[in-house]
Amino acid sequence: MAVKVAVIYYSATGNVYKLAQAVEEGAREAEAETRLRKVHELAPEEAIKSNQGWHDHFMETQDVPEAQLDDLEWADAYIFGTPTRFGNVSAQLKQFLDTTGGLWFQGKLTDKVVGGFTSAQNAHGGQESTLLSMYNVFMHWGSVIVPTGYTSDEVFAAGGNPYGVSSTDPADGSGPNEQELAAARYQGRRITEKAAILAGSRVQG
Repeated sequence: MAVKVAVIYYSATGNVYKLAQAVEEGAREAEAETRLRKVHELAPEEAIKSNQGWHDHFMETQDVPEAQLDDLEWADAYIFGTPTRFGNVSAQLKQFLDTTGGLWFQGKLTDKVVGGFTSAQNAHGGQESTLLSMYNVFMHWGSVIVPTGYTSDEVFAAGGNPYGVSSTDPADGSGPNEQELAAARYQGRRITEKAAILAGSRVQG
């Protein structure tokens, strides 16, 4: 039976969305059944329209389903993506995470494999602290955090972030480069493979 992986993200101008697509591609390469989901946008329409890139991306991704709690209950593994917000998780993703109390109370998030990815404008724009702050939530859930670590050439080529995949947006606004996308695909494969091992141990047990 295929491992089920939910890739859940927030993206304003599209950088994290591109990473999310690559993560999903990697999970599928490892034969996972996947769901790609965005979280609900909280910003007012006026704010979105004030930034052309934000508005364009908002309109271009109308067909991406919004994440629901059912996606978490369904999945064997989760991979969450967010841009940095002052070295922390975006309000949009945090709001979704804050709705998971019922599942947490029932123990339905326990022992599921999880990881994260992020993007910032600058090389020292808070990528690592954003991932670590996200992982605080997963520790409360009792999930099994699987970082990228220094486990592949793709991680090193993308800048060597051991906590999770991260991207630095270039000045021309072109988004993640091929090395970063390759690392994201690797992350999708890695988490799927670890989730499959864990699922197999439950069956054997």
